[in-house]
Amino acid sequence: MKKQEFYKLQASGNDFILLDNINRKNKISSSFYKKFASKYCSRKLGIGADGVLVIEASKKADFKMRIFNADGSEAEMCGNGARCIGLWAYLTKKKKNVKFETKAGIIEAKVGGKSNDRLVKLKTSTPVGLKMDLSLNISGRKIKVNFINTGVPHTVIFVQGLDKIDIDKIGREVRFHKQFKPAGTNVNFVEIKSNNSLSIRTYERGVEAETLACGTGSLASAMISWFKLNPKLKKKQSISMLVTTKSKDILKVTFSAKGGSAFGGDDKAEIDNVWLEGKACLIYKGVIKEG
Repeated sequence: MKKQEFYKLQASGNDFILLDNINRKNKISSSFYKKFASKYCSRKLGIGADGVLVIEASKKADFKMRIFNADGSEAEMCGNGARCIGLWAYLTKKKKNVKFETKAGIIEAKVGGKSNDRLVKLKTSTPVGLKMDLSLNISGRKIKVNFINTGVPHTVIFVQGLDKIDIDKIGREVRFHKQFKPAGTNVNFVEIKSNNSLSIRTYERGVEAETLACGTGSLASAMISWFKLNPKLKKKQSISMLVTTKSKDILKVTFSAKGGSAFGGDDKAEIDNVWLEGKACLIYKGVIKEG
């Protein structure tokens, strides 16, 4: 009988199955991950999760993170998944600060607090591809959307009455729109509450449904909201934004930025020193027995 040890973790309502492929006798092959994610992420027939996190050896950092969505596809990065990995590294290796490799670059995680729900602060790669006020034809009408890649592609749509939006219907149309082919996009619906706070609901690519939170989506939404509110501020400054997720957890996003060509100007828009901060926790450790 084969045994697969795993960890179940969550951050802001995003839940994950974590497999450690370093400290195990029988290494798992890459072809196994896709089938595992498709089977065990199922809420009714498996463990239930938004995705599977895999720990592998790295020559560039403490270890490598891979993320497989619930449909079996592999993503470049996952913000809340990365925060869960930061917590896992602390719980299993007693390291409060770790750096790990992802397809979106090197990520740094810092763990604080003393309770089971520990605060994990994540330094992410510099976002790229900022585009404001793109026009899309959705459900027979034109809407304005905004785009940025925060490790994975994200579209941000500003709305009023966030709770009344048909997230799955509109999200699916935007996610598969020809504008974003071939990779597709995650879709964030954002309601700005103040100059430094917003609420967000996210349709996630790979899960193909709304999730309770999205870390890279919170980053994207916070940055684009700031640019929307401050299109003429050219001097670079440090910004802090609070993002309320569907789960009601509040994530803190900090970054440095200045306005620019995203609005048709001659100057180049700049973003760097990007951090995502929020709580994560270990739900349980388990064993799958097969055969």
